[in-house]
Amino acid sequence: MMISRMKRAPSVLRDFLRTEASGGLLLIAASVLALAIANSNLAYLYFDMLRLEVAGWDLVHFVNDGLMAIFFLLVGLEIKREFLDGHLQQPADRVLPLLAAAGGMAVPAVVFLAIAGRDPALARGWAIPAATDIAFAIGVLALLGNRVPGSLKIFLTTIAIADDLGAVIIIALAYTAALHFWALGTAVLIYCAMIALNLAGIGRLMPYMLLTAALWAVVHLSGVHATVAGVLAASAIPIVPSRGAPDAENSPLHRLEHALGPWVAYAILPLFAFVNAGVSFRDTGAHMFLDPLTLAIAAGLFLGKQIGIFSSVRTAVAIGFGAKPSGASWLQVYGLSLICGIGFTMSLFIGKLAFPDAVQAAEVKTGVLSGSLLSAIVGAGVLVFASRKRSGPQAQAGSRRE
Repeated sequence: MMISRMKRAPSVLRDFLRTEASGGLLLIAASVLALAIANSNLAYLYFDMLRLEVAGWDLVHFVNDGLMAIFFLLVGLEIKREFLDGHLQQPADRVLPLLAAAGGMAVPAVVFLAIAGRDPALARGWAIPAATDIAFAIGVLALLGNRVPGSLKIFLTTIAIADDLGAVIIIALAYTAALHFWALGTAVLIYCAMIALNLAGIGRLMPYMLLTAALWAVVHLSGVHATVAGVLAASAIPIVPSRGAPDAENSPLHRLEHALGPWVAYAILPLFAFVNAGVSFRDTGAHMFLDPLTLAIAAGLFLGKQIGIFSSVRTAVAIGFGAKPSGASWLQVYGLSLICGIGFTMSLFIGKLAFPDAVQAAEVKTGVLSGSLLSAIVGAGVLVFASRKRSGPQAQAGSRRE
């Protein structure tokens, strides 16, 4: 009898949460290391390293435009899986996370524009605080352990996946350079070829991967940011719905997701964090934290996210558009809304597109890091307090029953 080729996890979502949690902790470590080195006597080595040439690009562009395409491919796979074979499969299950994600993107943008929007040069950064970093957020929840109900972790995942979809749409529409229609036409033909493979029942991944590489190349040349290619390619990868075993080996999408997940979580995202989080405060001082761009991003993440998500969820539940996550109190939902203000990866990525200038890029990093850190600390504090508040009365009730 042949030995099974691979022992699968019983649930792709639980496997995903475990990967994202440990990858998120590594992401945090890489960010702290980059900040520490950038503000130490070794800073010159760090910034020289960023200028190293890899495949014709400096290291920053190689990571942001090249390796991050794999991250966006994984994002696209997660979006498709959740909508066709996951927690967003049923229309009724989509309403609350989609409303929460919409509120969590709109309100931060409004907060940003209220602070920095009067300057037209800064207004194009409105989308920077609109995104939630799922790996970083789940990494923080992992540190809290069983203080956070499992239903909240799943709810965070579904919000962040809907949030990622919105961020990709924003990148495509708001941060597109001059279009080259010959490249766009070629991209359409390649995408149609991938769809044709899917409809023909081709389950081998190699043809899709070759066409994905070609799609990325022509989208990169078209003027549309190449990250869109990853999500488009993911939408063409075949999926075999398997609710009873949501990581079936006969599903090409699940196989690819399992293959890419560890590389993205343990290599690509930490490397992205390391090359993008390093900002030196030596020559800037504390005044950078009060610059309009920095303040707008930090306030958008910390204030905008919690207001947008919590008010959307509370309103939707009140009018019957969904149910509060099971086993969670409203205080825990509020804590989760704060945690969603961690906008690290997507916020830094959009910031790079909006403000390539070095001075503004430093302000973007400072705003993203300070807003995300504040959201993480306060959100974690609220969740710890909420868990103690819930366990106290429950423990007392249990002792009375005894």
